[in-house]
Amino acid sequence: MSDFYKKIIDNNKKWVESKLAIDKNYFKDLSEGQSPPLLWIGCSDSRVPANEITGTQSGEVFVHRNIANMVIHSDMNMLSVLDYAVNVLKVKHIIVCGHYGCGGIKAAMNNNSFGIIDNWIRHIKDVYRLHKFELNVIEDENERFNKFVELNVKEQVSDLAKTSIVQVAWRNGQDLTLHGWVYGLNSGYVTDLDVNYSCNKDLSDVYQLNI
Repeated sequence: MSDFYKKIIDNNKKWVESKLAIDKNYFKDLSEGQSPPLLWIGCSDSRVPANEITGTQSGEVFVHRNIANMVIHSDMNMLSVLDYAVNVLKVKHIIVCGHYGCGGIKAAMNNNSFGIIDNWIRHIKDVYRLHKFELNVIEDENERFNKFVELNVKEQVSDLAKTSIVQVAWRNGQDLTLHGWVYGLNSGYVTDLDVNYSCNKDLSDVYQLNI
């Protein structure tokens, strides 16, 4: 058994003991159900933990993560999480959170091949294509990188609003707001990009479904 593997098992035992020391019913209460107010769609990057960033506890955040926090309409994993969060858990907020220094975003800025992940990165490249004129005029590469991270988050929030799952919820009068954030790895702070959707009318007419 490796030292790291043993350490994480030991850490689990210590964590359980620390929780029970505060509340002997902690795990019993958790096991009886969840009603988180938030769905977090974030990057798989190990440095971007949803609960730690938001200071929330177990049971408060429903989480979906993938490379570069993408909302892809053919991704059944993402759609299943979204459907459960919206229609069963009745979350009130969905945050798409990107982060500066994202490897997936960086990979989409060049023409290198990375293997099977190229198929995923192509979706990120589509976002670059949509905003290429705005991005290509930025001479500083790091500044362009950061801007691409932000634009990608905004596009993912928009794509989230375009899903029938979200639009049906809005048509039914459900209290649901979508937000876009970017997390700073080197600061710990999030930046609210002020991209918020709370009803179908926030979308362009062509995306508003007659439901």
